[in-house]
Amino acid sequence: MKNFLAVYTGTAEASEKSGWNALSESARNERIQAGMQAWHAWMESHRKQIVVAGGPVGKTRRVSGNGIAGAQNNICGYVVVSAESHEAAARLFENHPHFSIFPGEAVEVMECLPVPVA
Repeated sequence: MKNFLAVYTGTAEASEKSGWNALSESARNERIQAGMQAWHAWMESHRKQIVVAGGPVGKTRRVSGNGIAGAQNNICGYVVVSAESHEAAARLFENHPHFSIFPGEAVEVMECLPVPVA
């Protein structure tokens, strides 16, 4: 089995396109409740494949040779899963609540590779 980092992404455009911004406050709250129930159900149904439960992430700070500065990206959360292949890992996220209920854009799945030996 291999480990895969899955990164939840979202943009203002995806939120607008989903109709999320047009929902009334009560409709949005109902959608949030339904989404959280579906997300917890997804976590439970995939608990054997989940290596690190992860969660949402906050604002970004970028560290480089130029110092530390604020930065912006589309990452809004993460999870680490275990699967036989990259394709199998990606299939775990088909119809995920992140974008099927919430206004998330996508889930990007990448293999966690071993650190090369010096």
